Amino acid sequence: MKPKTQVLTEQELEIMKVVWSKGTATVRDVYEELLNRRRIAYTTVMTMMGILEQKGHLKKSADERAYVYSPTQPQREVLRTMVHDFVTRVFNGSSKPLLVHLLEDKNISPEELDEITKLLQDRRRKK
Repeated sequence: MKPKTQVLTEQELEIMKVVWSKGTATVRDVYEELLNRRRIAYTTVMTMMGILEQKGHLKKSADERAYVYSPTQPQREVLRTMVHDFVTRVFNGSSKPLLVHLLEDKNISPEELDEITKLLQDRRRKK
């Protein structure tokens, strides 16, 4: 099944981050990781992972005792799609207002600003 470009919900993204970090994961693996952060029911994780499989974001294979899930797309690709969708919906497709907002953020560190500057310079050189 081809992955859809649907934006992930907050809970779906949280689960996908766990699977991406592990490479492959069972429902129990994801449940235990999420349980370290907050209370969540095992059945909720199982249901959400089933939904992610139906949506084409996860694929499962049978192991000895449990299904093992793996992502169908790399994290970078999914996040790129989500950011593009956000920019389209919120900023009418223009990245500039988003960048201006981020640069004006008082919580941005000098190190982050330096990194952004370097990325912009590298991007300009490549064009």
